[in-house]
Parts: sequence; structure tokens; C-alpha cells
Amino acid sequence: MAENVWLASVRDARQKSKDRKFSQTWDLMINVKGLDLKRPENRLNTEFVLPQGRGKAIKVVVIADSIGNQAREVADLVIEKEQILVLAKDKKKLKQIADEYDYFLGEVTLMAQIGKTLGTILGPRGKIPKPLPPKVPVKPLVERARRTVRISLKDTPVIHTIVGTDTMEDEKIAQNAEALFNFVRDKLPKGLNSIRSVYLKRTMGAPVKVNAK
Repeated sequence: MAENVWLASVRDARQKSKDRKFSQTWDLMINVKGLDLKRPENRLNTEFVLPQGRGKAIKVVVIADSIGNQAREVADLVIEKEQILVLAKDKKKLKQIADEYDYFLGEVTLMAQIGKTLGTILGPRGKIPKPLPPKVPVKPLVERARRTVRISLKDTPVIHTIVGTDTMEDEKIAQNAEALFNFVRDKLPKGLNSIRSVYLKRTMGAPVKVNAK
């Protein structure tokens, strides 16, 4: 789909909604059709890296054993191996961290321990850490996490995902929206034929229909 159609939709959505005293989020909504969501093969639970980023600061936690020093240079919070059991006993503190931070990464050697001790709090929030492969530099993975959004299609036939904020240029929001749409379309069983409609909106604005093809 030509980017100018997406750009026109972004500009239309901006024109039809008022500016607020805060930076509004831009959301892409993809309504699907003809899929039995009781069948696991028709569901989606994946991630996508927005080419132009999310337009806001994303706070990343690294749960580390041997890479603590490296992680501290780029992560917003580093939880050392020794702190895992301490946090597991302090549910209030763990909940605060889970709510304050957006994305979690963990050394692969710690994943079993993390699942057993922290999983009951992080799991329901969709924040079980993604494994950090051994001997892979932490910085690019943290930077990637800051541009990542989750795509979920489970109980209802709609995918609702962030594609930017008001701090971004219209062109960058349009590029994110188009890239995410193309990714989802290619993941659906019947591609474009699995999509009923596509809408773009700001937090406080009315949805604008996108003529996606």
C-alpha cells in the first residue's frame, strides 16, 4: 500500500481531533473476519519492531547474572541474580517494578528461576522477560526493545496496537502504521481477505478508516 494513503489517514485523524495538554498516543486497529479464534493457529501473540520507534521513552529492565556491568550502561534498571529471591518475597516492590517498567529482558541462564519466582506477577502483565542469548551484546537488544510493540489476537477479532505518539512527525507515524499493517496482513491465514477494516486514531480522537489494501 502506498505510504501517501497512510499519511493522508494520519493527517485526517489529526485534523479531526483536538490537541490536548499531553502527548496523545496513536493506535492502529485492525478488525479481522472469518477466523475461528478458538483455534490456536488463528491467534496471534507476537511482537513487532516499529521502524520509527514508539515516540516515547520505554523503560527496560535487564535481569542479569554475568552481564550486570554491561546492562547498567543501557538499561533503566538492572536486577542482579541475588535480588531475584528478595523480590520474590517482596510482592509489593515487585508489583511496583512490573507496573513502572515496560519491557523485561533476562539472561537465558536465569529464565527458569525467573519463571518460578517472579512469573506470577510478571506473567499476567505480559512482562515475562525475553531471553538474552549468551555472548550477545546487550545494547542493541535493549534498543530494539524500546521500539517493540506487542500484537495480540486472542478472544476478540480485533488487533489494537500503538504506532506512535504526538511527538512524532506524521510521516513517521504513517511509516510505523503501514509497516505494522503489512506485518499483520502477512501473518493472517488469508492475508488481506482476513481483514474486515482498519482504523487509525489518537487517544482522544475519533477513529479514521484507512483504505488498506
